[in-house]
Amino acid sequence: MQDWIAAQRGRITLEWLPSYAPELNPTEYLWGHLQQHELPNLCPKDFAELNQEAKRALRRMRRRPTLVAAFWHQAELF
Repeated sequence: MQDWIAAQRGRITLEWLPSYAPELNPTEYLWGHLQQHELPNLCPKDFAELNQEAKRALRRMRRRPTLVAAFWHQAELF
């Protein structure tokens, strides 16, 4: 792979990322918000109920685009 990349004569650059960096993943912020603000006291009786409540919470969040955009902005800070 290194030989192939070298043969590209600078058209491809590699960016080394840490093996685990949840702070770089905007969805981690989204799920954290769901757990702390949308579904904090939910105690579903089964996976189907959890699924239904999570979908409802995500639909509510669609009405707050600035909140969702903030998750991406937060990830850009790192």
